[in-house]
Amino acid sequence: MDIPALSMSLAQNNLGQAVGLSVLKMAKDQSTEQAQQMIQMMTRSVQPNLGGNLDISV
Repeated sequence: MDIPALSMSLAQNNLGQAVGLSVLKMAKDQSTEQAQQMIQMMTRSVQPNLGGNLDISV
């Protein structure tokens, strides 16, 4: 069994996992920020008097 090669392989695998987790964390943070911005935009666009009454004439 080649111990140095196994050690290098495990180190590369660990690095790959760390990079993948870092990228996922950045994507999660970005989507959370976008969701917060969308919520703020939606609360600013709300018109409280719109849709409160329904007038029906027959």
